[in-house]
Amino acid sequence: QVQLVESGGGLVQAGGSLRLSCAASGIIFSFNRMAWYRQVPGKQRELVAHISSGGSTSYADSAKGRFTISRGNAKNTVYLHMNSLKPEDTAVYYCNGFGGSYNLRDYWGQGTQVTVSS
Repeated sequence: QVQLVESGGGLVQAGGSLRLSCAASGIIFSFNRMAWYRQVPGKQRELVAHISSGGSTSYADSAKGRFTISRGNAKNTVYLHMNSLKPEDTAVYYCNGFGGSYNLRDYWGQGTQVTVSS
């Protein structure tokens, strides 16, 4: 069974930093793409950043210049380095992997809470 497990969330003051980690288990293929999304209550889940298997990255406007997504040396691991955090970054952050051996699909982690206090 495929599992994506996030870690690294928590409470931080505005202007601080956090690093989120995500590791996948139970799969034999490499994700084509890995990404971080976030969601606040009452709003749709939104894409924060994604990284391709080749290392190309893309960021939401709100994350540009402050967040960095990277893939780890271990297969199917991804990180999100978040700097200069703002209260509006408060959300549940979800790790996402897209790929498959035969049928391509999305896989999701359970989410990790990030709270930025003012």
